[in-house]
Amino acid sequence: MKKVILPLLLILAFSFLAAVESDPSAVVGYVRYDLVAGNNMVALPMECPWSMASELGDTFGGNVTQISYWDATNQIFGAAADLGGFWDGDFPIATNGVLMLTSSVPGSFYSLGDLPAPATFNLVAGNNTLMIPLNRSDLTLASELGADLAAGGVLQIANWDASSQMFGAAADLGGFWDGDFEIGIAMPLMATASTAITWPSRSLQSAPAGSRARN
Repeated sequence: MKKVILPLLLILAFSFLAAVESDPSAVVGYVRYDLVAGNNMVALPMECPWSMASELGDTFGGNVTQISYWDATNQIFGAAADLGGFWDGDFPIATNGVLMLTSSVPGSFYSLGDLPAPATFNLVAGNNTLMIPLNRSDLTLASELGADLAAGGVLQIANWDASSQMFGAAADLGGFWDGDFEIGIAMPLMATASTAITWPSRSLQSAPAGSRARN
């Protein structure tokens, strides 16, 4: 029963989530991210079928020319660029990872596959990308995520606005979050932490931790 209920919860919890049953013994889900011509922040919430950024990039038939990830250690974006069939700077990707896709045309990206174990992210002191885990439908506002991340001293949470091609942020002004915005499961975000933290903590996990993504 759980295999049917969980995908239904995904549909109800976030507008671009849906799921399908592939056969009586296996349920898979998908998350759709709508892309604009430009930079788009997406995540890989379902079990990732690709091991390298180039493999994902090749599925777009040339429409995605660059795939980037946030390198939290160096606090910069790293990228793989399509040089006409060859991806320069190729890098590994995994379930729960957060990526920036540079698309030449509008379209959709689907993270399709089996439902993974709940995501866990290792945040460093500084900026970190993360995704709202599929089992955290209780988080509906950036301020609520900030409260959940309080142990890491998170003072800012940002989301990518593809329409304006820039980050917008909610900042903790001492108990009041200025610029608060709505969030939902599978949403990719950037969190600024003052100390290292593993999130969600084991005490908040309702299931064993899943694959860890680049943060």
